[in-house]
Amino acid sequence: MVLAAAYAVAGVAHLSRPGGFLAITPHWVPMPELVVAMTGVAELAGAIGLMVPRLRYAAGVGLALYALCVWPANINHALNDIPLGGAHLSWWYHGPRLALQPVIIWWALWVSGVTDWPFRRR
Repeated sequence: MVLAAAYAVAGVAHLSRPGGFLAITPHWVPMPELVVAMTGVAELAGAIGLMVPRLRYAAGVGLALYALCVWPANINHALNDIPLGGAHLSWWYHGPRLALQPVIIWWALWVSGVTDWPFRRR
């Protein structure tokens, strides 16, 4: 499953290289180091959950909520032009990234069977 693999990679990145994620975390987030670590754990748990039929529904809901909750970091990254690894990313990156966040939320809900919109399952 592509979404599970993507979340697994992201979870490992959050845990092994937290610097970039800390850089884009809004200043109002308490204990940013802990929050970034816990987001990595959440991504890994969600990835595993998507692969376990009994847990898939809950994992989809959790990952959709997760994607909604990290959206402010993506907005902060874009609006404040925060460089990652010394590189400033243009709106060619930020625009699609921000616009696709609802798609990522929908995708988690769709692959987990929470919704079948707009593709009806028979």
